[in-house]
Amino acid sequence: MNTPISVAAAVPRPVLDLKDAVALVVGIVIGAGIFRLPSLVAGNTGDAQTMMLAWILGAFISFMGALCYAELASAHPNAGGEYHFLDRAYGSEVARLFAWARMTVIAPGSIALFGFLFADYATQIWNLGEASNAIYAAGLIIVLTAINIGGLSAGKWTQNLLTLIEASGLVLVIVVGFSVSGPPVPAAAASLGSQGAFGLAMVFVLLTYGGWNDAAYLSAEIKDGKRNIVRALMYGLGIIAVLYILVGFAYINGLGMAGLAKAQAPAADLMRVAFGDTGVTVMSIIVAIAAITSANATILTGARTNYALGRDWKLFKWLGHWHGAKSVPVNAMIVQGLISLALVGVAMVHDKSSQGVQNMVDYTAPVFWLFFFLAATSIFVFRRWEPASTRPFSVPLYPFTPLIFCGVCIYMLFSSLAYTGTGALFGVGLLAIGAVLVLFKAQRPQ
Repeated sequence: MNTPISVAAAVPRPVLDLKDAVALVVGIVIGAGIFRLPSLVAGNTGDAQTMMLAWILGAFISFMGALCYAELASAHPNAGGEYHFLDRAYGSEVARLFAWARMTVIAPGSIALFGFLFADYATQIWNLGEASNAIYAAGLIIVLTAINIGGLSAGKWTQNLLTLIEASGLVLVIVVGFSVSGPPVPAAAASLGSQGAFGLAMVFVLLTYGGWNDAAYLSAEIKDGKRNIVRALMYGLGIIAVLYILVGFAYINGLGMAGLAKAQAPAADLMRVAFGDTGVTVMSIIVAIAAITSANATILTGARTNYALGRDWKLFKWLGHWHGAKSVPVNAMIVQGLISLALVGVAMVHDKSSQGVQNMVDYTAPVFWLFFFLAATSIFVFRRWEPASTRPFSVPLYPFTPLIFCGVCIYMLFSSLAYTGTGALFGVGLLAIGAVLVLFKAQRPQ
């Protein structure tokens, strides 16, 4: 076991209250995916009952994972989040490899993904030419990184405002969906997909629910964190689950199951039914705001692991500087932004960034689910080797809850390798480079 070092200089302080933490959970999870992926879920489930079962099951799985993370984060609050859990459970080598993966693959890949989601819809409103997607994505990354470098207070208020607008957009989809009626689904068309495709549908569902684990990176910065981290996860996921399930029903009611399965942009199609082209423009703005919200939340939380890496590994000591007045890891934030911009640039060179979203999903998914699994299994390590440790929150129905969630992680790891493209190999390749660096066994900073 490795004991985290103490830092005499500026360190994270509890400055976020419960509503800030809930807004971050909601803002991270509710991204543009809910405005795009339900059509793929519909096409792979076949009927309304199975589709809604998938969204309910996705909420259940997310709650199980959140319960596991609530125990970990409340017992071991730290700005490093999963990095800290892995360090204590498996040693510094695994933790450093995770921090490398998060610095080079997971966080910047997610930020670039949200940048491209924003760009896809911003371009519908104002096309900047052949490089429009890359320009919008890069511009968003630069602006939001600058805001968050300005200080945690600026970042959190930006996040709270964007989350409110984003949630309002989902409410609009729900109201419109229940106000209009799509064509009835003929009995012969009840099976648009197949039961064998249900597993693939769950890949899209869990991707849409994903991101709540990033709240662990703020566990040391939440007031009364040992209690409020649990509340933030539960309240945040509760809000999300209700919104997602209602949105699913709204899509089915407004477009019909067959229409939903064929839709490329179901939210825009729904708004077109009610308001014509004006509705499409309004929905494009809403989806762009959703992407901004998730990008901002990921930028805010993502740099925390880079900070922990610099604090604990001499090779990256310069990342371990915490700006006390701003309550922000400035150097780590800058590096994260530069890597995200590099990914945007690579996507632009290869295909003019037209497939940016898919490329970033391929790039991040296998690495993400590998470490998600390791973080989830750390709960068993702590229960075995630290039985007397104080646990402000204990996961219910232990060991069954974490065992089920770990099984889901293994399935998602397999799916992310089986269904993704060459971008996955690029992400795995960078992970291999990190493994070589770990072999140097660099010392902790003095």
